Amino acid sequence: MPEPTSEQVRARFLRHLREELDALRQASDATSEGRRPVELDQQSVGRLSRMDAMQQQAMAAAQEARRHGRIRALEAAIRRIQAGEFGWCEDCGGFIGMPRLELEPTVMRCRDCAS
Repeated sequence: MPEPTSEQVRARFLRHLREELDALRQASDATSEGRRPVELDQQSVGRLSRMDAMQQQAMAAAQEARRHGRIRALEAAIRRIQAGEFGWCEDCGGFIGMPRLELEPTVMRCRDCAS
């Protein structure tokens, strides 16, 4: 089975994936403070302020969970590039297609198998 993408195209995808991965890791580090547990000290924070802080902490935790899922997908795509498996459908083994990969390089299935 011939390689679906040239070495130059794989290198471009790899560079793009690594850049996004680095940006997500930096964002995760930068927002770690917002995910810390909310203090329940009633002397320093009123009940409504504490509820607002808890809501913001929950939203930050949910955003971090989404970010972590994207990081896992990016890491898996990088492993597929390094293994020479990038661009092939994991279900049928056919080429996923450059337009689909350009849109979402972490995709693992061709359009037909994803339907």
